[in-house]
Formats: sequence, C-alpha cells, structure tokens
Amino acid sequence: MTISHLPILLALSLALAACGQAPPRPDEIVLPRQQAWVDGRRVDYVTTDISDAAMAARLGVNHVPRLRDAIGSGRASVTERVYKFADGSQISIFPSGPAAQGAPRPDPNYSPLWRLVLVTWKPGAAARELRSEEAVLEAAEAGELALAVTDIVVNCPITRPAEGPALRGVR
Repeated sequence: MTISHLPILLALSLALAACGQAPPRPDEIVLPRQQAWVDGRRVDYVTTDISDAAMAARLGVNHVPRLRDAIGSGRASVTERVYKFADGSQISIFPSGPAAQGAPRPDPNYSPLWRLVLVTWKPGAAARELRSEEAVLEAAEAGELALAVTDIVVNCPITRPAEGPALRGVR
C-alpha cells in the first residue's frame, strides 16, 4: 500500500462506518429512536405501548387497552398531552420532559404516558413547523389548527432529554 491509497482507504472506512451501527449483542434490546419537540428543543424517545389496537399494529408495539385507565380526570390523570400532526407533516410536541440526570428537582409535570391530541391545519392556514405546546395552543386560538383530544394513551419515555445525557445504556 502506498501513501496515495490512504485517502481512498480512509474514505472507504468512513463510508462503511456510516452504513449503520453494529448489530445488537444477544443481551441487548434495540428500539427505534424517535424525536419530538419540548419547548423548542429536540428530545429522543421510544414508543413501547399504545391503547389503540390499530395504531399499535401499525407501529409494531404492544397493544395495551388498560393504558386508557391512566387518563382519569383532573389531577387524577397521570397522562400529559402529546400533540401529533395527523398528516405526519412534523414531529410530535411534548409539553414537558424529564429533568437532566442528577438534577435536584424533577419536572413534576413529566410523565411517559401521553394522551394523544391529533393536530390538523385548517384550510387556508399557513402551515409551519411548531416547536412547543405554547405555539400549538396559540395557533389553535388563532383559528389555524383543529385539536382533537383522543382517548388514546401512548407510553413514550424520553430517553435523551433536551439537556443532558441519554439514559444509561441508550446508544
């Protein structure tokens, strides 16, 4: 091998490394990473369970009808709302996320159980990317969006908060 071959070998090595991660070890579980907005910052999360049979089948996750019991009423609910755009035009929006690991106080509003709110742009509205619950609610109040609160509950723990490292073992 000559020095003239080094750039080619380096480029080939980088290309192969970009093809994907190493396969999981036998003692490891790999879940698809998804992203959402929390107050204008991206977070990573995974979806493991949904109370709706059709959605669970479509996403290949556990169908757990009992998750609907988490809705409750008022303060008895252990869910928070997740805003999902019905047409898939953008990533979902969570109103809260976990505090960074080691933080002195957790966010008291965060729960990995989310009550699905379907978001639809109304005809004539200028669709744009929204990055926070506040932006969604402002657009809805301005008559640009329709919000449909469902009885669908999704278990989507955030695995990497907006600030700080991912949960231990997440790669």
